[in-house]
Amino acid sequence: MLKPIKGVRCYCCSRPLLEERQEFCYDCSRKKHIYDRGIAVFRYQSPVAQSLYQLKYHERKEYGIFYGNYAAVYARNQIRAWNIEALIPVPLHPSRLAKRGYNQAEVIAKAMGEKLNLPVITDAVKRVGNTKPLKELNPQERRKTLQKAFTPAKNQTHWKNVLVIDDIYTTGSTIDAVSRILKETQR
Repeated sequence: MLKPIKGVRCYCCSRPLLEERQEFCYDCSRKKHIYDRGIAVFRYQSPVAQSLYQLKYHERKEYGIFYGNYAAVYARNQIRAWNIEALIPVPLHPSRLAKRGYNQAEVIAKAMGEKLNLPVITDAVKRVGNTKPLKELNPQERRKTLQKAFTPAKNQTHWKNVLVIDDIYTTGSTIDAVSRILKETQR
């Protein structure tokens, strides 16, 4: 049964916290992220993990649409409070996109964008590094691998507040890498 995350959360990444007086999870209390705030809807555990695997590797786009719709409803108030202007899905490397046929983060983002009446910008950032699957790497290897994995798009439009959408959040390295590129283009 799917149960959204409830209760006290990390102020940065939105992970559930054990104690009311905590502000940050263990990871966020030790590491400064480039992104400002995040929101998670579900914990990455069964059955969410299995359905995201099906979305990613077995063309089950309906799972991405479900998660996008659910996230839009669940996080609508927070997204409005943050004055989000656009949704930006984490891009796939062109070779991975060609093999898979679609970007699972984009499927989620488009469902969210439709429900929230927000534009989904798919060309704000390009993935130029064809990284190996991040699940095979430790946190330090993830950060190093992603340092040069993304570049800004040539025709960059500037937004003050965007929400970067990804299918799985583990260490925050991917969101940080995309956020770094977006923040650099705002300067």
